Amino acid sequence: MAGHTGGTPFLVSPETGHPMPSSSDASYSLTATGDGDGKEAAAAGDAGAEFVLESKGTWWHAGFHLTTAMVGPTVLTLPYALRGMGWGLGLAALTAVAAVTFYTYYLMSRVLDHCEAAGHRHIRFRELAADVLGSGLVFYLVVTVQTAINAGITIGSILIAGDCLQIMYSSLAPDGSLKLYHFIMIVAVVLSLFSQMPSFHSLRYINLGSLILSFGYTILVSAACIRAGMLSNAPVKDYSLSPSKSGRTFDTFLSISILATVFGNGILPEIQATLAPPAAGKMLKALVLCYTVIFFTFYLSAISGYWAFGNAVQSNALQSLMPDSGPSLAPTWLLGLSVVLILLQLLAIALVYSQVAYEMMEKRSADAKHGRFSRRNLVPRVALRTGYVAACSLVAAALPFFGDIVGVIGAVGFIPLDFVLPVVMYNVALAPPRRSPVYIVNAAIIVVFTAVGVIGAVASVRKLVLDAGQFKLFSDQVVD
Repeated sequence: MAGHTGGTPFLVSPETGHPMPSSSDASYSLTATGDGDGKEAAAAGDAGAEFVLESKGTWWHAGFHLTTAMVGPTVLTLPYALRGMGWGLGLAALTAVAAVTFYTYYLMSRVLDHCEAAGHRHIRFRELAADVLGSGLVFYLVVTVQTAINAGITIGSILIAGDCLQIMYSSLAPDGSLKLYHFIMIVAVVLSLFSQMPSFHSLRYINLGSLILSFGYTILVSAACIRAGMLSNAPVKDYSLSPSKSGRTFDTFLSISILATVFGNGILPEIQATLAPPAAGKMLKALVLCYTVIFFTFYLSAISGYWAFGNAVQSNALQSLMPDSGPSLAPTWLLGLSVVLILLQLLAIALVYSQVAYEMMEKRSADAKHGRFSRRNLVPRVALRTGYVAACSLVAAALPFFGDIVGVIGAVGFIPLDFVLPVVMYNVALAPPRRSPVYIVNAAIIVVFTAVGVIGAVASVRKLVLDAGQFKLFSDQVVD
């Protein structure tokens, strides 16, 4: 794997600098022997693998996890992404990013299957990348980027969930005294309770509910946009782009950065780890399920929102239906129900993206020789997970402009993890001939999306700077 010698791959320990067997060997031994009592994993002391990333799921369970990780309220930003590019280029870019991400996720699953066939089932992105690419530096790079993405999405989900509660509260009590941070505290309490669910696999039915919720609010908001676009007093539809060449360029790359973030995942190896072994071939079915949902929700939201509001669409299509001046452009019940569905799904998204942090915590704090619900493991689990949610909630309350920061994280995080590393690992691990179409396509993806990531990061930082005047700690308003 680390090279092409065909020998047994070893991972260099970042702590000691000495070779060590892949930490997933215990997991693979467990599946190979068929002994389900956890003795092998317990002997290895890897409580993160044994407790959080237990391998019991089916391909449709993995599909539910993938869908929750990828199909969220960010679909309502897709009309805004089209605004920066127009109809033709916008829809072409949406289709291209969908095709590329499906392809790169499939390649990553192939690399994981290849490692499993060689006797090393990797269950963590960081260890897969370090093993295949043979570098301890890659280990730390993936840990840093993945942690930033996961924490960022958890913080953003808590922030927007609090904002949803505030929207409902303001409609019921316009002169109420509660502030945004009060609602973030409420979300934190609820999320802390759900965070005690012991494993990624235990979220499977919550994530099925999340899939259904994504259909629900996408249909509601899209129907409301179509209705608003057909009203006699509908906003004037203007699909023109920025008059300046530099403005159009920045808008285009900002839109591509948004698309990369919307299609981002960053935790596919951890999701594949939840599959009951052998996992070979199952992830493709999960990806097909996920992208079937993506095709319906992404295109419906993007087309209906951009058609209704043109270049006047706001960064979230739901906000375009609730203008600051004048009446709402959709029935109150529809807007309220959409907000409730979004709120519920945000909790599921925060749970999914917290799993990597929980796995890291339990790998060090828990003891696999004791039961999952033993006092030895239950007390630190409750304390650490509650503390993690509290820390994320504090950041959400203090920085209600975190959405702009997440845009930068998406540009510099999702593109390396989801567009570049999978094809690099495939070229190294499976070694397609250098003149083969697969190798050439992979090389093109690396070059193109590395450039897109750099320019997208610049565009995201530019937006961050432009919005800086609105930033205020513990503000009562979320900066779009």
